[in-house]
Amino acid sequence: MCMRSSYRLICTVWMAESGTRPDEPERFRRQGNVSSKGDLIQWENTSVETCTILSWLGYGQEIIQARKDAYRELGKLLTARECGEATYIIAGSKGEGLSSFLESDVDQMVVNNRVFCLEDVVKSSAFPGEITVLRSLSRRSYHGHCRLLLERRGTIIHREVNDAFCDDGYGRELLSSDLFVNNWSNERLAEGTVQHERAGPSIPNTMHGHLHRDIVHALHYYCPNILSKWAARPRHWPPPEVAQRVVSLGAVLTPVGFKGSEYQHVEWRVCFNAGEIELISNLNDTQTKLYVLLKMIKNDVLHPRKKEVSSYTLKNIVLWMAENNPQASFHKKSLLQWLHEALDALRVALITLELPYYMIPERNLMATSGLDEEQQRTWISTITDMLNEGPKMILRLPKIRKALIAHPEPLRWYSGRRIELELLSLMRMNRAAICWDENGEFDQTDAILQALERRRNEVITDVCVRMIMEGSRVINAQAIFDRIMM
Repeated sequence: MCMRSSYRLICTVWMAESGTRPDEPERFRRQGNVSSKGDLIQWENTSVETCTILSWLGYGQEIIQARKDAYRELGKLLTARECGEATYIIAGSKGEGLSSFLESDVDQMVVNNRVFCLEDVVKSSAFPGEITVLRSLSRRSYHGHCRLLLERRGTIIHREVNDAFCDDGYGRELLSSDLFVNNWSNERLAEGTVQHERAGPSIPNTMHGHLHRDIVHALHYYCPNILSKWAARPRHWPPPEVAQRVVSLGAVLTPVGFKGSEYQHVEWRVCFNAGEIELISNLNDTQTKLYVLLKMIKNDVLHPRKKEVSSYTLKNIVLWMAENNPQASFHKKSLLQWLHEALDALRVALITLELPYYMIPERNLMATSGLDEEQQRTWISTITDMLNEGPKMILRLPKIRKALIAHPEPLRWYSGRRIELELLSLMRMNRAAICWDENGEFDQTDAILQALERRRNEVITDVCVRMIMEGSRVINAQAIFDRIMM
């Protein structure tokens, strides 16, 4: 089916009077349970076309894998420069390969290799003397959070850690999450970098005016009890070998407490960033595109003001759906039916203000959403309307709507240039990391870097020329690049 035929199909559905209105979760018309054969064909055809469009827009398997590889390599390059002091993890949508070069912030997690935090069952004697060992205390903290009691101060300890200890009132030393973040906020920044106000555990900054980063300093956390409990759950997905890799990647503690807790300033949150990247990498193409569509709905339809619903919320919905349903049921023809199911799950979470964290189900991700009643009502109403619209719900998404209306040939041409530009940008990013020396000097004469820059300019010029031929007045090369990469 061509894109224009698909567009006419969706518009026909949009204008048609709705029959059964699936307002309730149990009335969602699952695959194989649609009210008529004609309805099923509409759902399936629109799903297949949406998958194709998403690939053209930069969410195909190849470019996603290229992003993941590039950001994994960047993490290794940054780690190597630390000479064993810290491990870098590029987390979030960048590490998952699900956002283009300038589409969202780069989430950098810097994990201190001189400090290890342990659950009760792990013995500290296994660690060399230069390592500082902390013991987690979770009895008075909300699920997925803990306090850190000093068990042994190492012979090598960073100032930002050493200056973050405080007395617990009983002569013992606790590591304060607030002091820890504040200490790192005072580190010297590279020239051209502007630091912004702290946001939870992160210290945001902007490089060269347009590269936005969220830096989170974290600590290694050995928690075999939590991970073994997660791995032992009966499930359809992930397969056992993937679950074991997730367990082997362990956890980290990030410096943020549970909102409203009396111990908030000394509490830390348990996170599984590396493991979650592994999980997202093992979603199939349809599940990945389901996650992308949900994020588009969050950004372009719901417009949360303060992360009352975040991409992380949506990621957990997708992970639960993947775990609880056979993998074979997630295929191109079922994409929009699963989107319907996911939106219904989000609506239930908004109604009940409950959504269990995938790794630690006892932790409710909606407990600190900060959602007010008016916004709650608005979002529930909006999502209910989308559920009633059937497959035409995707017309609410500007990127999808514009792509449906566009002629296939220009869209394919543009998609090819956009993907090449992004691949060049990713290669240039990692080459630039290599060209920085230990003194902070940047080698701009590097031949590979110059070749990448030349080809980048050639592609932008091609786009600029075509835009002018089609009547555009935009001739600023940097503006064109920024717009393509966002």
